[in-house]
Amino acid sequence: MKHPVPIRTTDYLLVDISNSYTKFAFASTKRISAPARIATNKLSSTLFLRFLKQRRVRQVVVSSVVPKKNSAISKAAGQTGVVWLDSTLKLGVGIDYPAPKSIGADRLANAAAAAALYGCPAIVVDFGTAVTFDIVSARRNYIGGVIAPGLEAMTNFLYQRTALLPKLSLKEPRRAIGRSTIGAMLSGAVFGYRGLVREILARIRAEGFPRRKLHIVATGGYARLIAAQLPEITAVRSHLTLEGLRIIANLNS
Repeated sequence: MKHPVPIRTTDYLLVDISNSYTKFAFASTKRISAPARIATNKLSSTLFLRFLKQRRVRQVVVSSVVPKKNSAISKAAGQTGVVWLDSTLKLGVGIDYPAPKSIGADRLANAAAAAALYGCPAIVVDFGTAVTFDIVSARRNYIGGVIAPGLEAMTNFLYQRTALLPKLSLKEPRRAIGRSTIGAMLSGAVFGYRGLVREILARIRAEGFPRRKLHIVATGGYARLIAAQLPEITAVRSHLTLEGLRIIANLNS
């Protein structure tokens, strides 16, 4: 007679709902498992419940920048406690910012993770639908940031608004002078984007940290591609936002 396979128990199910994708990861207090990813427009309570049933979890911890999807999590979680990340939680960093409630939950998670894993002062560059720069001061306070259009948004805009330019698959260009339409677009996208990131980082450093050692951490979809030729970036951490959720969950449990 076959015995049923016992359901594994773990501390957290971490959920990062961003504009394009939602990421899920089971986590203990010390580490996260390999995340799963779905398009945010496909997130539903049925889909989330299917994920939640894989393990017995103590707590669901959510960072969301898409409020209309929050009910899908609340409905499916049932009796399992849900922690929604916002500026009122213990973050491991202070907030020195005029409107704390207006800071995106993902940006708070990134700031918390950078401070805990790398130290302060720190800048997190998150390559998502938008590219965001979040700054934690030497006194471990979140002090603000920069928001610019994301790399994919910029290249998709070119494809959607021009009759002859193709859709682009992003990779490292072979040279700056494009010898084809695709080559020219790749050069503009990747080298141009590196220039944008480099200039913003230089301005932040000059304004706030002219003579300090800075931890500059990149995360998000195109972090590795863009950071590859940017010596200013000291670390690339693919799932920094989820790590931040784990760290904040520990501080508030």
